[in-house]
Amino acid sequence: MARPFGPYANTIARVSFVVGLLGLAGLAWLLGIFSRSPYVTRAKEPIDQPVLFSHQHHAGDLGIDCRYCHTSVEDSSFAGLPATEICMTCHSQIWTDSPLLAPVRQSFTSGTPLQWNRVNTLPDFVYFDHSIHVQKGVGCATCHGQVDEQPLALNAQPFNMSWCLDCHRAPQQALRPLDQITSMHWQSADQATLGQQLFQQYHILGPDVLTSCSTCHR
Repeated sequence: MARPFGPYANTIARVSFVVGLLGLAGLAWLLGIFSRSPYVTRAKEPIDQPVLFSHQHHAGDLGIDCRYCHTSVEDSSFAGLPATEICMTCHSQIWTDSPLLAPVRQSFTSGTPLQWNRVNTLPDFVYFDHSIHVQKGVGCATCHGQVDEQPLALNAQPFNMSWCLDCHRAPQQALRPLDQITSMHWQSADQATLGQQLFQQYHILGPDVLTSCSTCHR
């Protein structure tokens, strides 16, 4: 009776097993890269808005503070979107007939709010509070990038779990004085020393709490 397996059957089986494991590991690695790619996170992708609004012009050229439009960022989990009345504070006097601002004038006249498109979106199972970050010394630019250089609003960071955890494990690297929260280009000459001082001054919880699942998933 002929042998069912050839002399190299065991070798072929071992090689196939190793190749299969390497293939699965490679597939997992590629999926990990894909999940963090701009194609998935939409990082650096400008978001269309009902009005062609330039942060570069308003926050950069004109120097308007972030909190003028995002009024609830210091007190609420949501930073807030500008009401039409905020826009019309200036544009009832300047650029009053600009075609670009027609949606703003129509909104003001009709009382129907503008439907701004959200730029930074987190999954429903993630809890994020703007106010606690602002009150603990995390500047706007840390998460939103140099908005004063963005002609169109864009998602400046990937906002995936690993990106958030990098900061929660070592928050000192992102801390700044409270009067510099909205400054786009503030830098410390010695962030390590200042960050540790502010970490103590702001009574920030340690990494064991900040990286706990229940901190962000409630």
